Amino acid sequence: MRQTVRAWRLHRQTPGTLAELAQQYDPVIRGWWNYYGKFYRTVMYKLLGFIDRKLEQWARRKYKSLSRHKQESADWLRQMKRVYPEMFSLEYCRI
Repeated sequence: MRQTVRAWRLHRQTPGTLAELAQQYDPVIRGWWNYYGKFYRTVMYKLLGFIDRKLEQWARRKYKSLSRHKQESADWLRQMKRVYPEMFSLEYCRI
């Protein structure tokens, strides 16, 4: 699954918006969650963390104000999850 996420090359898709990325890849991630999430929940949490790191990398590349600030990009992504929870529905499955 990580190889598939790497093949998406999220960090290189800077012309798109976060909503477009979520819309494009959400069905695949949902399918993985539905199939593997029943028995391999901890592995899925690690995968979601990996995807988060890739989205943070995307944000640092897209928004130059975040370019050298890993913690700020993580905070930015966390804030986006709070503001637009419908975009990140899988992130709230952890609760």
